Amino acid sequence: MHTDYFSKVIDGISDKDAHNRLNSKANHVAWLAGSLVQERFETARLLGIDRKPAADELFKNHQGIKDDVTYPSLTEFKKDWITISPLLRTAFLNVSTEKLDSTFTMQGENFSMPYFDLFAFMMYREANCIGQIVLYRRLLGYEPMKYM
Repeated sequence: MHTDYFSKVIDGISDKDAHNRLNSKANHVAWLAGSLVQERFETARLLGIDRKPAADELFKNHQGIKDDVTYPSLTEFKKDWITISPLLRTAFLNVSTEKLDSTFTMQGENFSMPYFDLFAFMMYREANCIGQIVLYRRLLGYEPMKYM
């Protein structure tokens, strides 16, 4: 579901509008889209797929939004999304119960959880970020996202 929704939610948003924070400190659409792509690549890495997105330097290590940066175009993020999504889907279809039951530990942090819970959280986060972009569409004057 999220794979299709990502392409639909960014559809038609101009690069200028993708950087519009609406006079707030909220993450703009370009950052949200890039963060979604980065997390898909990170999830894939945890499942044995060693690839990096084009904007890895802007997002690696869970970096927050940077005020004076022009982020890549939504078209560029969509290319990476289209590249990683089928690989990640296959990895999820083939993940073992042992992997899901094993423990993920964040390096340098006192944080761990089963991989199953981590992957569930990542899916929740995808829905959350897509929902934020849906709201931005309306606030920026775009038509609602088309589900079909």
